[in-house]
Amino acid sequence: MTNLVAPLNEAVAAGQKAAAVDAAMIAKLTDMAGDFAINLSIAILIFIVTIFASRWASSMTRRGLGRVRGFRQDPTVLSFAVQVVRVIVFLIGFIAVLQRLGVQTTSIIAVLGAASLAVGLALQGTLSNVAAGVMLLILRPYRVGDLIDVGGRVGTVQRLDLFLTQMSDANNVKIVVPNSKVFGDTILNLSGQRTRRMELKIGVGYGDNLNTAREALVGAAAAHEHVLADPAPWAGVTALRDSSVEMTLQAWTKSGDYWQAKADVLQAAKEALDAANIEIPFPHQVAVPYGDEDEPEAPPAPRVRRGKSSDPAPGQPATDHGSEG
Repeated sequence: MTNLVAPLNEAVAAGQKAAAVDAAMIAKLTDMAGDFAINLSIAILIFIVTIFASRWASSMTRRGLGRVRGFRQDPTVLSFAVQVVRVIVFLIGFIAVLQRLGVQTTSIIAVLGAASLAVGLALQGTLSNVAAGVMLLILRPYRVGDLIDVGGRVGTVQRLDLFLTQMSDANNVKIVVPNSKVFGDTILNLSGQRTRRMELKIGVGYGDNLNTAREALVGAAAAHEHVLADPAPWAGVTALRDSSVEMTLQAWTKSGDYWQAKADVLQAAKEALDAANIEIPFPHQVAVPYGDEDEPEAPPAPRVRRGKSSDPAPGQPATDHGSEG
């Protein structure tokens, strides 16, 4: 009987010990779950506050920088600054959320470093667009609303962000160009200056009076309402072509009036030359014969009479070609 009581007591003691361990583990897990629930709730609250804080910070940034003249006249830089502030607030809130959930800052930096290296290798082209976008925003070779020519594409800038430049051409066609291509190519800002010069090349005949032609061209340009008086319009001979004398007419106008003024001045120049009886030569097509079929026929060879005699040439004595004897 004694032999059975000892193992039974040991089993009861082991069960009590296991129950105590399980109770302690359950209590610890409960505490951990409670702490995690509290931290998760606080992290969610921090995230919600971060969203509202980012909106408030971006709104205050836009309102504050909008009072600065340089930012007010350039909406591109203003939008970029607002985006930077919003991203910074989001990063701060994201780090606070991770720290509240128990993630160490050093591990965050290590993970971000490795991730940035992998993303940088995979997105070299995209990162080059970002770098080019930052340089375009800093250097500002053009702004929203400017008329530019990039790689032969002419359009009005509608938007400039970190990745793309969006334009609209004269036919209202949307043109999207990566910033790396824009920054690496030649940029022609057609509306970057307040005034712009038109240059029209017109040919006149060699037999016409060049002084009369020059006065007619200058008068046609000066009579237009959108042509500036200073600098005054100028015209002169710039080349001697195969069938015409090339004259160049130069006139200045405001950048916004350039295209319509150029068309009007060109029409007025044509009408002024017509009124002054100045010829504007144009090329003609001339058919040039070639080949055997078009060659003129050779005249027939003179006939030679054979016999006793042939007709003497005028002024020459007759000769006998017959046999002697």
